[in-house]
Amino acid sequence: MQIFLTISTKLLQSKSKPFNSLTWIPPLFLQFTKQMSQTTSIPRNQQRVRDHGYDDYMEVEKKIRKVMKFQDQLLTQPNSMIPISRLDMLARRFGFKQYEAGKFILKFPHVFEVFEHPVQRILYCRLTRKALLQIEQEKIALFAQLPEAVTRLRKLLMLSKTGRLRLEHVRIARKEFGLPDDFEFSVVLKYPMYFRLFDAKETRNKYIEVVEKDQMLAVCAVERVREKEYREKGGEEENVRFYFRVNFPPGFKIGKYYKIAVWKWQRLPYWSPYEDISGYDLRSLEAQKRMEKRAVATIHELLSLTVEKKITLERIAHFRLAMDLPKKLKDFLLQHQGIFYISTRGNQGKLHTVFLREAYRKGELIEPNDLYLARRRLAELVLMSPRKANMDKELVNYRRRGDDDEIADVRRDNTENEGDHSTVQETVSQDEEREESVDYDDDCSSDSKYTDEEDSGDDVTDDLGKETS
Repeated sequence: MQIFLTISTKLLQSKSKPFNSLTWIPPLFLQFTKQMSQTTSIPRNQQRVRDHGYDDYMEVEKKIRKVMKFQDQLLTQPNSMIPISRLDMLARRFGFKQYEAGKFILKFPHVFEVFEHPVQRILYCRLTRKALLQIEQEKIALFAQLPEAVTRLRKLLMLSKTGRLRLEHVRIARKEFGLPDDFEFSVVLKYPMYFRLFDAKETRNKYIEVVEKDQMLAVCAVERVREKEYREKGGEEENVRFYFRVNFPPGFKIGKYYKIAVWKWQRLPYWSPYEDISGYDLRSLEAQKRMEKRAVATIHELLSLTVEKKITLERIAHFRLAMDLPKKLKDFLLQHQGIFYISTRGNQGKLHTVFLREAYRKGELIEPNDLYLARRRLAELVLMSPRKANMDKELVNYRRRGDDDEIADVRRDNTENEGDHSTVQETVSQDEEREESVDYDDDCSSDSKYTDEEDSGDDVTDDLGKETS
């Protein structure tokens, strides 16, 4: 017993250094833990992998954006046309250099038409008939889906914490949500049972507020997709209950540990974006995990409410504080590249467009609507080759000519072709024509009381009499 006590006291009194557990961890494992998220097991700071289908879509959108600026400028002019001499002066507003506006218009002959004024005798520019028809179709589609736009605006307001959003932020993103330019009067003030418009005393800004939250509308689009897939395919309820469709871009490297991390994240429960979370304690690690997945669901629902299932990252940032979204939105979305795609094409990398991957296939919307199809009609006119425009002009000019001109052209062609092949007959026919012309002049000079019909009848009777004799 005494020996045991002495040995124990010596061990306690020994001046040994404390044990440092981190010195035994490999450095590669430390680097892996730094890349992991603090709230989930999905790695952060993911490298963005390009998907050319979405990038090509944005290259076309870049041209459409410039074409629409010219269209709006032409529609504001008297008679919706503008002299060519004024184009360079107006093109400076759009960022064009000198003499580039005329080249830009000539690139799209199916949208812009250059013609000479019949009175002033100067060149003017106007929209073509196809472009005007496309604008009219878009207006018809916009007003036809106005009841759906009212529902989208109600759900958009319900996504915010307080049920209100700034009027200016909604105005900036009105085209994405299918709202008309005068939506303040045609939507907000027209439906006082759904919306309330007021001025904030603190910031002196106008706000739109939802009058009452309808629980029938508080159903996310991803929840409907889950229910549909569960009924069609089946599977374990635990794996489908909080599941998001994941479709990684081609070339995205998916390792073994990344698959495990995504599988754990898919089974993680979260609060609905339409649910009030003011009564929950959000300081725990579990609450932070749920809030991060709730932010993914909020952006997913925000994109689902748009007409084309896409919106710029800068316009999502306008709703960041109202919807409890993270600060670094770009890094947050790159962490979930299987659900969203960020394209930097369209404005020299200054504009970031966020797509909902599950809504697109090969660069086209899977479930298109009338407003989307009307807007894509402008893309078809922009991409149509100029040769097709020249052919259309020739067909129009051909139809405008009268029937007499066409018959005259046919006769002229026939006489020219006959003259080329019968030069000998022309000499003989010329002599005969001279003799007939002399006889015809003599007949015209004499005072005859008979008409041409009577003369022709007498000749016929004389010939018959000679034959009988």
